[in-house]
Amino acid sequence: MKVIVIGGGPAGMMAAIHAAQVGNHVILLEKMESLGKKLLITGKGRCNITSSLPIEDFIVNTPGNGNFLYSSFHQFTNRDMIAFLQEQGLNVKEERGHRIFPITDQAKDVLQIFLKLLKKYHVEIQTNTNVEEICVQNKEEENKKLLSTEKQGKKQQAQKVDDRKQEKNQIVGVKCTKNGKEQKLLADKVILATGGKSYPVTGSTGDGYTMAKALGHTIIDLKPSLVPLTVDKHCLPICKQLQGLSLKNVAIQLLNQDNHQIIYQDFGEMLFTHWGVSGPIILSSSAHLIRYKNVTQLLKSGKICLQIDLKPALSEEKLEERIIRDFSQQKNKEFKNSLDHLLPKKMIPVIIQISNIDGTKKVNSITKQEREKLVYLLKHVSLTLNGFRPIEEAIITSGGVSIKEINPKTMESKLVKGLYFAGEIIDVDAYTGGFNLQIAYSTGYVAGQ
Repeated sequence: MKVIVIGGGPAGMMAAIHAAQVGNHVILLEKMESLGKKLLITGKGRCNITSSLPIEDFIVNTPGNGNFLYSSFHQFTNRDMIAFLQEQGLNVKEERGHRIFPITDQAKDVLQIFLKLLKKYHVEIQTNTNVEEICVQNKEEENKKLLSTEKQGKKQQAQKVDDRKQEKNQIVGVKCTKNGKEQKLLADKVILATGGKSYPVTGSTGDGYTMAKALGHTIIDLKPSLVPLTVDKHCLPICKQLQGLSLKNVAIQLLNQDNHQIIYQDFGEMLFTHWGVSGPIILSSSAHLIRYKNVTQLLKSGKICLQIDLKPALSEEKLEERIIRDFSQQKNKEFKNSLDHLLPKKMIPVIIQISNIDGTKKVNSITKQEREKLVYLLKHVSLTLNGFRPIEEAIITSGGVSIKEINPKTMESKLVKGLYFAGEIIDVDAYTGGFNLQIAYSTGYVAGQ
């Protein structure tokens, strides 16, 4: 059987390997000059391969239609992925937050495993190849003819008509351009694994959505997920002043100030940027925030607040005790010079500014009210959010081909016989921590099988 895989990311490569492994002639088409461009930049170039959590927890960590992935997650688990790499000589390690990385800290080593197996199973790779159309044979007219000849109404014949209707569109190949030259490739089956619209420089430009829509598939609205967040103009100077500062072991809450509801909370690492905030816990919060009711309107009206607890391990009472102890040891210092053991150096002037405490004031003259204000501030640094960065800057895309039109056990289209989907093109997305790459492996494996 001849199988064409469109897209050379982790989902496409996994699909191609397993389709070839079971004896198919597989052609892998990639628009870029090489495979795995996006894989190389995951985990800041280290590749957060997957998570060590139980596979059941992957669904919990996939806010975007996680239940749809139950079958594929169980057909190819995180343990299967780790074994997949180890069998080829690449060991892994576990880091904070159950994150799994290659022992070498190099994403290119993960890519090399994929390339090695593609070669082993004789997958024909065509790079610099832009697919323009997936070709199908429309059997609707044949069905009409069949129906007109079956006037006897026999049950078996009627069932035959129904079966033919379900398969009225069947894959026959693709039209593509390679190095400017048009070509048509015939195929029995096509796996569409072109990714989303995030990081277009890696080749994810949304082409797959256009192809799927042309075949009758519904495309759920595309939105950025795992994306940095922006702050309003009043908070922007703070973020610009703190640009580049990474805070570790902080707690955050996203709050709806209209009803005081906690939208999301997390603990871990975040980063200040010149337009707002980023980092792992911020990115995960965006995947939750994008689904919150009336979020666009709430962001525009300044009702969504990011609250940062700089000292989550300490209650306000314990933190005050700590500050009293520090102050007692530095009572003759100016306030601005007394916070070195409490805060990153870059953050001290910002906290002083927000607190409205005179930085030149001697520590021994700080009042109880000022000290309590400082304690509260360290536990409740607040920034008003006003939006998301563009989808091009998102790690993944929320939205895509409707899961209602895909068989979750096989990843085959319910509309077109022989068409399969894998990876980010499907309307599924997860938090940070290796879950999205596991979606790519699992759906790629199932489609390839």
